[in-house]
Amino acid sequence: MSEVFLDTVGLVALWDESDQWHAAAERAMTEVVAQRARCVTTSYVLLECGNAAARRPYRQSVVRLRDRLVSSRALIEPADEDIEKAWAAYARGEADQAGIVDHVSLLVMRRLGISRAFTNDRHFRAAGFETLF
Repeated sequence: MSEVFLDTVGLVALWDESDQWHAAAERAMTEVVAQRARCVTTSYVLLECGNAAARRPYRQSVVRLRDRLVSSRALIEPADEDIEKAWAAYARGEADQAGIVDHVSLLVMRRLGISRAFTNDRHFRAAGFETLF
């Protein structure tokens, strides 16, 4: 079974109907579901989503996603080594100056052998991953 990494940019675009990438995110997620791909993400991405959704109507969508990911064991806690390597990559400005949460995501994806990300974030492309919209 193939896996897809869920990124904040993709999730917010999916939930927020006013987001400029909403339609593209919906199409991409329809394809992910049709492929029966296993979706995973990190607790860090969910924290970002929770912050983004705090005062938005899709706040409960974040809670429901977290519950589903926890129950299916698809919520990844980054390892200490992932975090240390992410800070080093961040300091070097790798992946087109990606933020720290993206660097953690990229390292977790590499460690787990995941090549596709549900996002259109250029930092994932700069790091050599396939973005789904």
